[in-house]
Amino acid sequence: MLPKIFQDAIPLLKKIKQAGYQAFFVGGSVRDYLLGRPINDVDIATSAFPDEIKSIFPRTADIGIEHGTILVIEKENEYEITTFRTESGYGDFRRPDQVKFIRSLEDDLMRRDFTMNSMAMDADGVIYDPFDGRDDIKQKLIRTVGEPAERFSEDALRMLRGVRFVSQLGFELETGTRKALTAYSNLLSHIAIERKTIEFEKTLSGDYRDKALEILIESALYKQLPGLSEESEAIRKIAGLPLVKRLSTDQMWLLLTAGMDIDPSVFLKMWRLPSKVVKERNKEKDILSRRIKEGWTRELLFRSGLERAVNVEKVYNCIHSLNSSTESLQEKYKALPIKDRKELKVTGNDLMNWSEKAGGPWVKETLEGIEKAILNEEIPNDHDTIRRWLETCNPSEKN
Repeated sequence: MLPKIFQDAIPLLKKIKQAGYQAFFVGGSVRDYLLGRPINDVDIATSAFPDEIKSIFPRTADIGIEHGTILVIEKENEYEITTFRTESGYGDFRRPDQVKFIRSLEDDLMRRDFTMNSMAMDADGVIYDPFDGRDDIKQKLIRTVGEPAERFSEDALRMLRGVRFVSQLGFELETGTRKALTAYSNLLSHIAIERKTIEFEKTLSGDYRDKALEILIESALYKQLPGLSEESEAIRKIAGLPLVKRLSTDQMWLLLTAGMDIDPSVFLKMWRLPSKVVKERNKEKDILSRRIKEGWTRELLFRSGLERAVNVEKVYNCIHSLNSSTESLQEKYKALPIKDRKELKVTGNDLMNWSEKAGGPWVKETLEGIEKAILNEEIPNDHDTIRRWLETCNPSEKN
């Protein structure tokens, strides 16, 4: 029996067929079904033209009608249904200049990137595979549909997609496809950075990312990626780290900045990552430097916060090939007397009232001194005790 995600959509395929047209599940959902991988959504392709689809279903939206895609809303579920089409004239090496709607399934599958993504499945679970994608899946091969030169010249992003599939599936690139990555790698310069970032982040999170990073180097694709053109040795070293597969995407970005010894606020902005992500990795890079020099002091752990500390520790362990968990670090954080400045039993206003002084940098310095004393268990986090302690010492000098 087909997975539920297909079962829920089968009534749409049957409605289209009853209206006199063909309809199939296509692309990644069919591939992942054969691989036994989780399926998050399904794409449906049909011989019906957009207006014909709109006449079959009462609730639709034109989300990409110029490319033949109609959003169909059925029983509160949304499905993208796309008309079979051919494409031509890729002037920007990414999008077709001309789209022509057709009635032929095979001609539609012929325009797709890799054989494993060029299969279709009908409502009965019958698979249509004109380009032997099923055999390539069995052989764990990533092969373009037709000539690699044509597929990559049409859409240069397909080269990064191929590397991303290596990372996610652990497959090998077919010899001709692999050679074409090198021959046409310069075409990647035409692709928007945002599109490269999406594919690269998926590559960084795959179970076989080490293998994929090696391919980026061997094919010279890395030269077309932001900030990586001079970093082949650093990338190769990172790919060879035994624990690299254990890191999250955020941790991989931190590892890259550490491995290349580059300022995250410069490198990550090249990738057009959100400013929040850039700031977080920048803070973590500073924490990592301190962790390398001095280890985890209570003050560093407090200033870091648990999430950043765990990210840093996992990257540190990866760099040094330490097969250690972060449990002891989490226990150490849990044992801290305070975990946030808001927990202090005194405020900046208290300090100004006690000293009868105007505010200024000294307030922040004094609060930091109090935090440090509490973290080092020199004094308890108690309002009156802190006041008495301030009367007998100068925390700003002790910092």
